[in-house]
Amino acid sequence: MAELEAAGARPIVIDAFDAPGLVAAVVAARPDVVIHQLTDLGGGSGGELTDEQLARTARLRIEGTPNLVAAAIAAGARRIVAQSIAMLYAPGPEPHGEADPLGETASWTAITLPGIVALERSVMTTPGIEGVVLRYGLLYGPGTGTERPGKPPTVHVRAAALAALLAVDHSESGSFNIVDDDGPVSNAKAKARLGWTPLAQHEQGLAAGGSSGG
Repeated sequence: MAELEAAGARPIVIDAFDAPGLVAAVVAARPDVVIHQLTDLGGGSGGELTDEQLARTARLRIEGTPNLVAAAIAAGARRIVAQSIAMLYAPGPEPHGEADPLGETASWTAITLPGIVALERSVMTTPGIEGVVLRYGLLYGPGTGTERPGKPPTVHVRAAALAALLAVDHSESGSFNIVDDDGPVSNAKAKARLGWTPLAQHEQGLAAGGSSGG
């Protein structure tokens, strides 16, 4: 809380399942854009998450997302930028683009997929709001529990934050893969239409080059 306040934000704790309370809080904030990052995951990397944690987050996406969308509309917000994931594409030719179908490929995806489908549908098909969905790869970097990328698709946390920032003011709605280069998921659309780049990945390469040349 103190860190958010020091950055100029005013943090408020609200239950996403409390629709009236959520509407009241968002209306009071009067946002132009709402960024949806709701999860119920805590501690460790994705490989350590339990079925219970995944189920809680799926419920939050299924039931909490419509509450947040309704609150955004009530507040007069023009856009919602929502966090999704890039690990749910059905088997098929790679790299996967945003138009490729999603599908269940492992036991954890059977729990997670319904929540992601519900979230994306609510954000991108509700009349009166511009919906942008950012399909992140597995996060790494400060605060994520791992400093190095794991099995792709991956994305550095700073590059993920940059994508959210670009999506706030970008004129185009829709879904965008936010992933590192050269993995099973394509980031070409995000580069071309959001002006995004996996910047932190490039920064790491520059740093490595500088060290070897020193």
